[in-house]
Amino acid sequence: MQIHPLITDSKTLADFCARIAKSPYIAIDTEFMRENSYWPDLCLVQVADPNEAAAIDPKAPGLDLSPLLDLMVDNEEVLKVFHAGGQDLEIIYNLTGKTPHPLFDTQIAAMALGLGEQIGYGNLVDAWLGVQLDKGARFTDWARRPLDKRQIDYAIGDVTYLIQIFPMMLEELRKTGRGGWLDQEMERVCDPENYRNVPEEAWQRVRIASRKADVLGRLKALAAWRELEAQDKNLPRGRIVKDETLADIASHPPRSQDDLGKVRGLSATWKSNDIGGRLMAALAAAQPLPRDEMPDREPRRPGLGKDGALVADLLKLLLKIRSRDINVASRLIARSDDIDALAAGVRDGLPILDGWRYEQFGRDAVDLVEGRLAFAVDKGRLKMTRTE
Repeated sequence: MQIHPLITDSKTLADFCARIAKSPYIAIDTEFMRENSYWPDLCLVQVADPNEAAAIDPKAPGLDLSPLLDLMVDNEEVLKVFHAGGQDLEIIYNLTGKTPHPLFDTQIAAMALGLGEQIGYGNLVDAWLGVQLDKGARFTDWARRPLDKRQIDYAIGDVTYLIQIFPMMLEELRKTGRGGWLDQEMERVCDPENYRNVPEEAWQRVRIASRKADVLGRLKALAAWRELEAQDKNLPRGRIVKDETLADIASHPPRSQDDLGKVRGLSATWKSNDIGGRLMAALAAAQPLPRDEMPDREPRRPGLGKDGALVADLLKLLLKIRSRDINVASRLIARSDDIDALAAGVRDGLPILDGWRYEQFGRDAVDLVEGRLAFAVDKGRLKMTRTE
């Protein structure tokens, strides 16, 4: 494989993208920093096809990333291969408003091949290629320039190994007949809605005990205000106001801006500065949360009760047995919410009652809940048995 020098100019990048666009698949990885910013700071992009690989410096002056971004989000002929690509996709979405498609995530594929719930890249490379990666540059400052050779070599390795592993995984998926199992998961990962950031929905990520409409209405207004402040200043939202402080203000709103100086977690200067004024304006504009936006006490399912909780435990035991028997990570088959919903009597809209999940787990799960299946021990091994 040809490894190119670091790409820092637009013509070289455009030529590289034109060549790899003829490949059926490419591997992509990014290096970024986000500890001190709201938006991820893209520092390096690594791309490879079966013949060549390169690292691209998005911080290079005057570099036009359009050919690379167009290849990722507009070219449907080339499969994009990532490993645990959620944050990579978030960055690409922030730059383009789109996500790469079609997509293959090797971490998800590894779950279908019995390699654990969330296998790390180093363990994946070791498992498939017998190569142990040098992790010395893992926590480097990718934003600092110039990048040295060790950093670039380390970064490019993330895609040169990935491009070798992908066809091996694909062949194994074909042999086991599990390729189709991943289609739904890959489409879910590709969905742009996963990466869309709506300030008015930010309150849903803040933990708060109250379910009063006026308190949640204030939390919604405050969380949206904080999100916009963090975006505008490009600071982590916790640097503006921490979650617990936001929840406290929503529950016990100050009567005046001067009272902000007494709120734990806020600087005393907020009682007179502009940001404190904007917080108070957000509070003043808050409306009680509408009934149709109120969170459920038990999302997606009725309460389980003591017996229902025991049934859910049995279903989780069944899931462990089935995942062991077919050598697939249990998380790929079913999520806890779906199991609890099934135990509570829900039958509509559950992924475990559709497609391959129903064939591999859902049918037995329903039979267990409805008394047609039971646990048995045979020669020290737990298994399922049909009841009369």
